[in-house]
Amino acid sequence: MDRRLQPIRRVAMVVLAAALLIAGPWVGWWPVAPLVLAALLFYGADRIVDRVERPEYWIFGAWVGSQATIAISVLLVWGPDTPVLSWFAIPVVTLATRFSLRGVVLGVAITIAMMFTIAFAGDASAVIDNPPLLLAPLAVVITVGILSTALMRSDVEHRSEAVIDPLTAMLNRKAMQNRVEELRQQSEVSGAPIALVILDIDHFKQVNDTLGHATGDAVLRDVAYLVRKDLRAFELAYRLGGEEFLVLLPGATLTEALELADRMRASVAEARFAEGSSVTVSCGVSASQQGEAMDFDAVFAEADAALYDAKSAGRNAVHGPRPTVAAVA
Repeated sequence: MDRRLQPIRRVAMVVLAAALLIAGPWVGWWPVAPLVLAALLFYGADRIVDRVERPEYWIFGAWVGSQATIAISVLLVWGPDTPVLSWFAIPVVTLATRFSLRGVVLGVAITIAMMFTIAFAGDASAVIDNPPLLLAPLAVVITVGILSTALMRSDVEHRSEAVIDPLTAMLNRKAMQNRVEELRQQSEVSGAPIALVILDIDHFKQVNDTLGHATGDAVLRDVAYLVRKDLRAFELAYRLGGEEFLVLLPGATLTEALELADRMRASVAEARFAEGSSVTVSCGVSASQQGEAMDFDAVFAEADAALYDAKSAGRNAVHGPRPTVAAVA
C-alpha cells in the first residue's frame, strides 16, 4: 500500500507547495522549506523500506517526520485569520492504508498534540477567545481518521476475499502474482536471491477416497498451518490448487531453502491429522542467482521439475534443481 501511495503522496506535496508559493506574498516563502524536508524524509524511507526487517517502523517514522515539518510550516504562517491547521488532516488520510488501528490512533494523537502546540504557541489568546479556531480543525482530523479507518477495513475485507483461499486461509494464485512482481523489482535493485519451495501432499487422493472429503479438507488445513508456522513475516505461503502449495523466500539461498523445506517435510511427516491419519509431502526447491534479477518462470520451472524428481524418488523427499550440462561437466 505504501508503494501505491507514493505517486499520490508526491501530488499532495506538490499541491501543498503550490498553495504555499501562491500565498508567499502574504505569508512569506520560508514555509516551503519544511515541506521540502518532508518530501526528502519520505524519499529516504522509500529507498530503504525493502532492505529492513521492520519497514513499518521506518514508514511511520517518516510519517511523523513529515507531520513535524508540516507543523513547522503551519507555525510559520498560522494566525487566527489563516486556516492552515486543517492541513494536518491530509497525512491522517494515509494512516489507515498502511497501519493497524493502533498506528492510526497513535498518529492521530501525535497530530492533535502538534495542533494544540501550534495553536497556543502561535496565538494562545486568540484560541482562548475563539475556541472554534482549534476545535474545527481538530474535528476534521479526528473525523478523517475515523472514516478512513472504516473505509480501509471494508476494503481489506473485500480484498481478502479475492486473494485468500477460503479453505486453508492461505494466499491464492492471484495474490502470488502481485507478490512475484514486487520481488522481481526488488531483486533488480538489491540483487538478493529469491528462493521458492513447491510442496505437494503425497497420495492425497487416498485420503479423500478412504476417509472422505471432510477429513481431506481438515488435512489440507492442518498441512497449510504446518507449512506457515515456521515462516517469517516476509516469507509467504500460497495454495496453488488442490493439494499443492508454494512458499516464496525473499533473500534465501538455495541451501537455506532446502533446509527449510526439509524441516517442513519432517514436521508434516511427524504430525497426526483428523481421524488419526498421517500424510507426507514432497518438495521441489529452486532459487534465483545472487546479483541477478529473478526470472520467476525459470525458477518455478526448476522447482516444479525438482518436485517431479522427489515424487519419482519415492516421495516424502526434498529435491533441488537438476544439475545443468555445464555443472555435470
